[in-house]
Amino acid sequence: MRSDLSPQAQGRPGNDSLCRGACSARPRQIGLFWLSRHRRPSMRYRDSIFGRLLEPINRRQFQSTVDRLAGDAYDKSFKSWDHLIALIYAQLSGSDSLRGVVAGFNAHSQHHYHLGAGQLSRSTLSDANARRPVGVFAQTFATLSAMASRQLRSEGTEMVRLIDASPIPLGKVCSWARWNGRIRGMKLHVVYDPKSDVPNCVEVTPATVNDIEIGRQVPIQADTTYVFDKGYCRFDWWQKISDSKAFFITRAKERIRFRAFKHRPLRKREGDGFKILADDEVKLISKGDSRLPIPLRRIKLRRENGGLITLLTNDLTRTAIEIAALYKTRWQIELLFRWIKQHLDIRKFLGANDNAIRLQVLAAMIAYLLLRIAARANCIKMLPLRLAELVGQLLFTRRALATIDQPPPVNPSHRKCRTSPNQMEFCYG
Repeated sequence: MRSDLSPQAQGRPGNDSLCRGACSARPRQIGLFWLSRHRRPSMRYRDSIFGRLLEPINRRQFQSTVDRLAGDAYDKSFKSWDHLIALIYAQLSGSDSLRGVVAGFNAHSQHHYHLGAGQLSRSTLSDANARRPVGVFAQTFATLSAMASRQLRSEGTEMVRLIDASPIPLGKVCSWARWNGRIRGMKLHVVYDPKSDVPNCVEVTPATVNDIEIGRQVPIQADTTYVFDKGYCRFDWWQKISDSKAFFITRAKERIRFRAFKHRPLRKREGDGFKILADDEVKLISKGDSRLPIPLRRIKLRRENGGLITLLTNDLTRTAIEIAALYKTRWQIELLFRWIKQHLDIRKFLGANDNAIRLQVLAAMIAYLLLRIAARANCIKMLPLRLAELVGQLLFTRRALATIDQPPPVNPSHRKCRTSPNQMEFCYG
């Protein structure tokens, strides 16, 4: 077919409208090829063990606490979050001096961004230890304790709380510390849940404060059994526990006299490490104004080492074996004190003032809770001592907590590439 178009107009780019009806030119075949190159497998981001341990702390809730308590009023360049991270790092890494904390933390500056922290300075950290409100750390501990109790408690089990105190010797370095006849220092008061292995309440006081003064401030929950030693002997507090429909088990003081008016039969005498000698319902024999108008039981038992113990309780339902076994669980809080003093730093302090010591003790308890929460969340079955040691050695390692005791994988993000990353591949089309 012949076209009326001029040769200049035929096949000219952009003249589609003019070429309608014209014969199309034969297309030219052009060879094309693409050049592609294999890239190295990209490393997927993985947080460090330290960052994973800090995940239970809600940053928004923490900042709300800081704003309410004016925690950043005097240290605006060194925030409360930076301070908390520094003290928790000191506990987990085992650093027992300001110089060691600053040098160790600043050596891992590549991790500061993801932790939300910055470089440390000895003078800034020392000033913050002296001025930061203790309430910021205390509220953080209370929040984590409630979280851990919800995660670790077993439904349907009886509620038991152990109450005790442990001295914190300070020696002559802290001249302001008071002498209580045994030590010069402070005292750590703890309310502990043995079922979930979590401390519920923590208070740091001078060593001269009597244990019962802090015990009376503990909120009483119904249907809960409170176990404590004879240092918490206060009749009005025992009355308060009974009125709250709760129970207590304690060790009787020798100077307090009781008269038995009913002997309870003993169906079983042998327990785990003890033998029940007597189980009586008693009344207080008082020469003064002391009154105790609540039902009491007196249980006498002999331990394996031959020692005699007399227990008092207002629980008339449990057997003598069960009550003695509950009092025996009080040893768990002693193990808690021993573990904290041996594996967390509350013997050597980063400051010599009252505020710095309180902050460091609270940071130690927060670190303990973070380890317990992490062990539960990652189904870690190893001993707490072993976990604390591994965390201290691998604090800034980017790996999973669940496999902290296993060798790291060769490439945690992708499978190993079978071809060389430097090999070019030609694809023809």
